[in-house]
Amino acid sequence: MKNKKLWTVAVGLIVIALIAAMFMPRNNEPAPNTRVVLEHTHRTYIAPSCFDEADATNFLEDATLGDAEELGYLPHSPCTEKSFQGNNDSFFIDLMKELGVMEKESEDW
Repeated sequence: MKNKKLWTVAVGLIVIALIAAMFMPRNNEPAPNTRVVLEHTHRTYIAPSCFDEADATNFLEDATLGDAEELGYLPHSPCTEKSFQGNNDSFFIDLMKELGVMEKESEDW
């Protein structure tokens, strides 16, 4: 009987810890494999959602954010900078955004 009570308390504590972890804020950044457009003339990168307003040249390449950072390219505009800005959301909030229940701040990552 005592053993069963100990297991119940242990499982309860684990469940409480997992639920608490779902709601704790964490630092979120876009993944290095996030798609960007490299603007080689200006040595910048452009978020796909900002491309129409970017006034880009013809020297473009489809790449990843990791490639852009490796080349030392900077964001092309404030729009791109805002698109790839990190956030401090919890796992639960991220899940709700991925499921479409809540609106994402950026459609690029």
